[in-house]
Amino acid sequence: MFTVIICFLAGTGAGLGTGFAGMSAAAVISPMLITFLDMEPYAAVGIALASDVLASAVSAYTYHKNKNLDIKNGLVMMCSVLVFTLVGSWVSSLVPSSTMGGFSTFMTLMLGIKFIVRPVMTTKESMAAASPKKRAVQSVVCGVIVGFICGFVGAGGGMMMLLILTSVLGYELKTAVGTSVFIMAFTAFTGAASHFAIGGMPDLWVLALCVLSTLLWARLAALFANKASPIVLNRATGMVLVVLGSAILIFNRLQ
Repeated sequence: MFTVIICFLAGTGAGLGTGFAGMSAAAVISPMLITFLDMEPYAAVGIALASDVLASAVSAYTYHKNKNLDIKNGLVMMCSVLVFTLVGSWVSSLVPSSTMGGFSTFMTLMLGIKFIVRPVMTTKESMAAASPKKRAVQSVVCGVIVGFICGFVGAGGGMMMLLILTSVLGYELKTAVGTSVFIMAFTAFTGAASHFAIGGMPDLWVLALCVLSTLLWARLAALFANKASPIVLNRATGMVLVVLGSAILIFNRLQ
């Protein structure tokens, strides 16, 4: 029963973070499984990434259905993210980066506060004003930056994408989240497949519980996000990120 409760709570936090903000499930599920179930870290990350695949995919479908997904530029960014995640991972193996372990958590907190204090109020009309060529070039450059940081630090891809899509590329918040989860579905699948291929299959019971719980809450969060007004969505997203960021800090202290 304890395992069921931990997996449900981990999936709830991960699903809300994914559906509202395109956050990687690994940022929530991994520390909870490691801290409360004494799971080996590599297996915990594999389960978190596997949970992220379906949650991100169903969230992306929901955003696409509501016309809040930029597939064309999302594919461009995804390609550069995947390539430079590998580059970042290689560089990380050569450079001591232990001091950067809290990067993802810090970004989650700061981004949450940012959405509450300075909400993203960009409209789809202003998004459409940007030239397609300029947007494509920006997508490649930003994908390089996100991928390298994600590979170098080992986390934070979803948060980095959301920050860059809203602050640099000028995306409207719903479209930014929809595009972010679309990309994360592919990157999570790649990560989960490599984890399971290298480390073998994890505890299937824990895997099933985390996947189902994350999927449920991601679907509910995405449905709410697509119906909410921009200001309500900014505040809801900000609150979810602040709570999750604070919880992750506490979990890390318990380890």
